[in-house]
Formats: sequence, structure tokens, C-alpha cells
Amino acid sequence: MPVKEKLWTYEDYLKLEDDKRYEIIEGELLMAPAPVPYHQAVSRNIEFAMWSYVRKKKLGVVYDAPIDVVLDEHNVLQPDIVFVSKERKGIVGKKAIEGAPDLVVEIVSPSSLGRDTVLKKSLYERFGVKEFWLVYPEMKCVEVLVLEEGRYKIHEEGCLEEGKGSVSSKVLKGFKLDLREVFELG
Repeated sequence: MPVKEKLWTYEDYLKLEDDKRYEIIEGELLMAPAPVPYHQAVSRNIEFAMWSYVRKKKLGVVYDAPIDVVLDEHNVLQPDIVFVSKERKGIVGKKAIEGAPDLVVEIVSPSSLGRDTVLKKSLYERFGVKEFWLVYPEMKCVEVLVLEEGRYKIHEEGCLEEGKGSVSSKVLKGFKLDLREVFELG
């Protein structure tokens, strides 16, 4: 739901005095609804697998929402999961990640479909996020996109229902995610 009266900046955003989650996309302040439990379980499972791998290999840091990613003054997003390589740890500030992370994961819900797959995808591409994952919990699918010549290209797709039970990362070399461990909670 847009809350638009002016062109919002990160400085304006920091002055908000409520506990709601917001993002700023092209200067528009947008409220981010709280995720449902299954979304959170899927997010936890991906983050746990990714963090375990990154920590073991000493590759950098992994964060989960809510965390601000400040792409510029008028674009502040809260991805579900973020990876920043140790070589780029300088973008991790005291209050936010200040610049494009190396890898971002967005878990798509029916209410966030357009925002995640169009608006955020365009911003991540424009600001140079090297790898972008779109996770579709309802379909039990993951799409891994990598930045090539300034545009996202499909690196890999996996869907449990279609028999493709894993995806791998290009940025996190050697990292393979078993989709059963992500989507099957019981």
C-alpha cells in the first residue's frame, strides 16, 4: 500500500516513529506487510543453509530481514536474505548495508509478486547486485539470476514438483541448495 505525499529519502525514512516495515522504491514509501509463517520457515531454511556454507568457507556475511539495503537516497529495500562477500564488507554500515550486496534473495508472496519480480528486480539489476534469487514457496520453485553485461540472465531454475530438486549459486561457488530442505517442513 503506497503512502505517497512526497519524494521520500533514506533520511526521511530514518525519522519514521512507528514499528512498521517500509521500503522506498524510486522515492515512494511502501509498507511491507508481515510475512506469513511458511514464508518465514522457507526464509530460515535458505538462510541457514547459505550461512552455514558461507561461514564454513569464510566467504563473507549473510543477513536476513528486516535489514535495510540502501541502494541510493531514493531506493531502500529490505530483501529477505542478503550476502555480502568479505572483499566488500565495507558496505556493511552501522545501520544498513550501503550499496549493492553480492547476492539477494526475495521470497515471493502473492501480495509481493509485482514488487519482487518487476520493481525490485529492476533495481537490483540497475545497481549491480551480481546474483538475485526469486523463491516461489507456493510452487516450491527457485529461480537464480546472474548479472551478465548489465542484465539478469537465468543461471538455474529448480522446482520440486518438476523433479529438479536443487539449485546452485554462481557467486557462492560450490554452494548447492537442496529444495526439499527448503520447502518440506515436516
